[in-house]
Amino acid sequence: MSDSMPGPEAEPQVERAAEPDVAGPSPLDVPRAPTGDAAIDALVERLGDVDHLRTDGHLEVYEDVHRGLRDSLTALDTRQGPPVPGAVPGTSGPVRPLADHRP
Repeated sequence: MSDSMPGPEAEPQVERAAEPDVAGPSPLDVPRAPTGDAAIDALVERLGDVDHLRTDGHLEVYEDVHRGLRDSLTALDTRQGPPVPGAVPGTSGPVRPLADHRP
């Protein structure tokens, strides 16, 4: 081509900002307030471990914390001490007679 014939114009070079690595660890910095129960507080603190893991590692931590919380709640349902007199196994107290609704 000669200087007299216009050719295709060159596209302007646009500088692109470096995109952050979205799959890499990124701390959420979610505040965690103490509950007053050391076992529960330890489980809640364990959630902070995901701040240093890639997203594909979060599931293991979440399942571990969920299992610990579920076990703690299940332990609350376990009654301590002697059974309640008149209690039916599998219920939370004595059996109350149903009212007689006959006409």
